[in-house]
Amino acid sequence: MVNFYMYYLMIIMFMFGCIVFISSRKHLLCTLLSLEFMVLMLFMLLFMYLNFMNYESYFSMFFLTFCVCEGVLGLSILVSMIRTHGNDYFQSFSILQC
Repeated sequence: MVNFYMYYLMIIMFMFGCIVFISSRKHLLCTLLSLEFMVLMLFMLLFMYLNFMNYESYFSMFFLTFCVCEGVLGLSILVSMIRTHGNDYFQSFSILQC
């Protein structure tokens, strides 16, 4: 019974991460942090589900590998944006420029 409450808690935390992702439009770093929070909540849900169904947790390692790749790509975009524009504000640069 406690596991179902944990599922509900993880789903609510994932929804809060979605709300923060939708509402943060100023900084790229806040957007990336909310994406990582959502990925961690999905990982916890996956891990709890695999343990509940008595499956092996081998698939969770693949999920973590792809999560790390997603985080690295986001950080590389953040670093290149800071090097070219000096900050991570979305309003400081125009997408139409080459």
